[in-house]
Amino acid sequence: MSLVGKKFPNITVDAISEMGDNLRINVLEEATENNQKVLLFWYPKDFTFVCPTELHAFQAALGEFKKRNTIVIGASCDTNEVHFAWLNTPKNNGGIEGVTYPILADTTRNLSAELGILDIEMEYDEAFDGELLVGSNVTYRATYLIDEDGKIFHESVNDMPLGRNVNEYLRLIDAYTHVQTKGEVCPANWEEGKDAMSADRKSTAEYLSLN
Repeated sequence: MSLVGKKFPNITVDAISEMGDNLRINVLEEATENNQKVLLFWYPKDFTFVCPTELHAFQAALGEFKKRNTIVIGASCDTNEVHFAWLNTPKNNGGIEGVTYPILADTTRNLSAELGILDIEMEYDEAFDGELLVGSNVTYRATYLIDEDGKIFHESVNDMPLGRNVNEYLRLIDAYTHVQTKGEVCPANWEEGKDAMSADRKSTAEYLSLN
């Protein structure tokens, strides 16, 4: 079930900083108490393959997110200790050395279960004569954009092999900020600097006649 338009879950999770400091982060409070947007992205596992390419891609765009009053937070179900080992592994050896944003360690899976993004389900096992958990019990590549009031205004979930396009999240933040500040709606393929529309039939007709 989609969470778009709803408040982000009020759950505090273990996390780690780039320096190895153990943290406790509540994503909802990060947004509401600091009056900023939050991009939270989940990845399946540390020390894997597509995952480090994504963490470095978000790091490379960190300045662009900061310009948009948006903080970036990574997340998986690995422990802080595993996160820190990966943070200390060089990029040319598959590591994420150089990543500076915090990474959640949802080892209890309280938050990821509430979001419904875990690769897991119950199946009946004849030999056991009962239900057993089936799946990897790690998260898909889920991404959430949360506004200053703690409302989720975008969510997306990729299967494990599919890496994300970081620029699309910058575009979505730009579009949502335009809606917030201008009161206009943003048509398909809208980018900063392009025409938007009023939310009425006349404006839509005028936009379509010109594009």
